[in-house]
Amino acid sequence: MDYGHELEFGAFLTPDAAHLDRLFENAQLADVLGLDIVCLQDHPYAAQQGDMWTLLSAIGARTTAVRLAPNVACLPLRPPVVLAKAAATLDLVTLGRVELGLGAGAFWDGIVAAGGPRRTPKQAVDALKEAMAIIRAFWAGNSVRFAGEHYSAAGLKPGPVPTHDIPIWLGAYKPRMLRVTGRLADVWIPSMGYAEPTDLLAMNATIDEATIAAGRAPEAVRRAYNIFGTFGRDAGFLKGSAHEWAEQLAELTLTAGVSTYVLGSDDARALATFAHEVAPAVRELVTAERGRMTSPPSQPPAVETVAPEASARHTFSVSATPDNGTRLATERAWDEGDRPTYVMAGREYSTHEQATAQHLVDVHDHLRQELTQVRGVVEQVRAGAMSVGAARSAINTMTMRQNNWTLGAYCQAYCRVVTGHHTLEDRSIFRHLRRAEPGLTPVIDRLEAEHHVIHDLLDRLDEALVTVVTADGSTAALDDLAASLDLLTDALLSHLSYEERELLLPLAEHGMG
Repeated sequence: MDYGHELEFGAFLTPDAAHLDRLFENAQLADVLGLDIVCLQDHPYAAQQGDMWTLLSAIGARTTAVRLAPNVACLPLRPPVVLAKAAATLDLVTLGRVELGLGAGAFWDGIVAAGGPRRTPKQAVDALKEAMAIIRAFWAGNSVRFAGEHYSAAGLKPGPVPTHDIPIWLGAYKPRMLRVTGRLADVWIPSMGYAEPTDLLAMNATIDEATIAAGRAPEAVRRAYNIFGTFGRDAGFLKGSAHEWAEQLAELTLTAGVSTYVLGSDDARALATFAHEVAPAVRELVTAERGRMTSPPSQPPAVETVAPEASARHTFSVSATPDNGTRLATERAWDEGDRPTYVMAGREYSTHEQATAQHLVDVHDHLRQELTQVRGVVEQVRAGAMSVGAARSAINTMTMRQNNWTLGAYCQAYCRVVTGHHTLEDRSIFRHLRRAEPGLTPVIDRLEAEHHVIHDLLDRLDEALVTVVTADGSTAALDDLAASLDLLTDALLSHLSYEERELLLPLAEHGMG
């Protein structure tokens, strides 16, 4: 059955300590692509894996929107009070982006080797229930008193309290754990390989019975699924094209109630295909079917009265962010009057085509948010509340600083995290647009020239920060810092609006190459 939850899509990344650069790049990619969640497995006894909480914290500092979750935390090696505090703290740091996946335990030889207990299946489930009670009491902010067989708390004063009600996920397969999921959990998260698609219906039924017995609705438990597959031409579940993936996942949502799909992959191309092609197509298919199922009986379903081409295409609705003309600096980064423009005839575009254009606006919105952060950082320096060293560190970790502005916000924010360096793939989007739409070449040339100017303005801002230190915070140095920031603000906001005005239609028309 379909439980009606909004669809979500995420990435299940490997915390490989030997390839942390890839892990962080893929996590940033997930954030830029608009995926909903990034998950890490938790095996403290695995020598090749970094610590899950440390890595989630680092990812939280590098991202702005994507939610973070252990998938799932190894409870026998992580005491519930420590888990509760770690999750609550990271939730505060990330402004409410944390969810907590719990596992009762597996790979017991490894757990014992790390100093943990070896539990029977019954003991493991009993310990999980005790841990959940302690964790939720901790998050509620009340004094925690609990005496269990496996865990206890004797008047613990909890804190901090998380920003939001953190959902608890359970990885469950056996009947008893499934019943605990139905009674106590917010999300059920099985994995392919342990629970195949054909197994989900029977498992769901066990969860549903337990939710009803506990006085809850079955919809109270979101159904998630760790999925694995390849994009290609093979037959089978999640082995074909992106279109076939979308049809298979949509069917799973409508028949087995899965609403959160977490792709286990460290392949940046696969993650991008999953986010850009599979996710929007699944949403469209499920939305259409849900609409058909809820249509009044006397009304024919909309999908049956509209031609296939018309139902798949829509008037172009992605809007460029306007430039309001406000300028803060007396200096100008460039002459805006000589910018070339290109008028392109529009048409009706599919949801996927419009999503390609919308991605440019989404990336730019992230950069606009970062600009607000930069202005806040500089204001703290001027007020004496932040050191210059901390300010430079904060600014240099931002996307706008790391991207160097050599080839554009869209290409860099998307391609850099795919490849990890500025290679031919970075340049492919602009090269593709030049080939596909030759009349756009003067615009692209101008955009690239402006990118270099913005790079120089970021260097100038950094130099102004250094001068504040060498000039011992003199008024003149602080004024120059403010002037550098105002010029960067004028240039960046003007440039982003110009880029959107010129590239939205070409990106929808020709894609990324």
